[in-house]
Amino acid sequence: MARVYNWQIARKMSYWYGESRPKRQFAAVFDTNKCIACQTCTISCKTTWTSGKGQEYMFWNNVESKPYGGYPLTYDLKLMEMLGAQNWKGDIYQGQTIFEAAPAGERVLGYAPHHREYAYPNIGEDEIAGVVDKGMHLTLPNMVWMFYLARICNHCTYPACLAACPRGSIYKRPEDGIVLVDQKKCRGYRECVKACPYKKAFFNSCTGTSEKCIACFPASEQGSQPRCFTECIGKIRLRGWINVPSKADENNPIDYLVHIQKVALPLFPQLGLEPNVYYIPPIHVPDPYLVQLFGPSAPAAVEKYKACHEKDPKMASLIQLFGCTPHVVSQFEWEKDKISALNDKKEKLVTVPVTEPVTIRNPFDLKRSVPRMNIN
Repeated sequence: MARVYNWQIARKMSYWYGESRPKRQFAAVFDTNKCIACQTCTISCKTTWTSGKGQEYMFWNNVESKPYGGYPLTYDLKLMEMLGAQNWKGDIYQGQTIFEAAPAGERVLGYAPHHREYAYPNIGEDEIAGVVDKGMHLTLPNMVWMFYLARICNHCTYPACLAACPRGSIYKRPEDGIVLVDQKKCRGYRECVKACPYKKAFFNSCTGTSEKCIACFPASEQGSQPRCFTECIGKIRLRGWINVPSKADENNPIDYLVHIQKVALPLFPQLGLEPNVYYIPPIHVPDPYLVQLFGPSAPAAVEKYKACHEKDPKMASLIQLFGCTPHVVSQFEWEKDKISALNDKKEKLVTVPVTEPVTIRNPFDLKRSVPRMNIN
């Protein structure tokens, strides 16, 4: 196996192929604090891409309630148990990745879910961790808690599905880093299904081939964000591009949140895939759980997010830009009272006020001689 550098675990690791990064890398940031689990993203993806035969069980996008929810059932718990101890020393991951922990004769440590495990996409929805007793009051982090985790394919820098495929039918597009399946090459061995730790590769029993999220690349080629992004009611998603840390651009919104402010973190970085979907962690969840999901930087990211309105108005303004344009946001410009999203040509896509104007009215309308009612 080759040795490649994974900046998310701050060390070199073993991978089936040599390091080869695309010209540009698809990336996104999800703000978990805004998600309301309306499932609009799930339905928009489902009706666009997976409404055919053999796709009935597929959810390329899903929203699960943590800590008990998961699609397929307990996918994360099973893999964490298989991987064993996941120790960090500062930002350096000292445990094994799923490539390094692969058993003899296997390229990746993984498992193939039973078909019944796909039958409960909303199990654990709104189930809290803990019990509400008399006299309890609100604290941060909450003593009882849950949160919503929206998931798509991470279009990883080191995809497990790509490494595991014996046919070489999975590839990473050099122009944007989106991971796709070549349907003509695929023979349905399902090694990708077994290998992907996020379980975002699916087998279509009618076509005999594997399928997965394609990041709505036809829309991306036209400068538009994926359907699950544009239809998001909670405005939790921002689609852009990410650079490696040494080339971080402070005017790039993804770079700014991931590399500069370090408030957006990858999901299960210890697995070694260098995923390219990043999450702003929920502010009300205990640190140990967040560290397991997002790595050792999670507690600091939470504190920075909580304080941004007072200490970092630029970051607070950028978060307000989420969901304000259907186009891919490559750059942003911030002023004290407004923030703008820019495309690849540095043309302004949208400008959003940082604060809305407030008008305080007299409670009694003298002109009409009637009291005014405040409607919230």
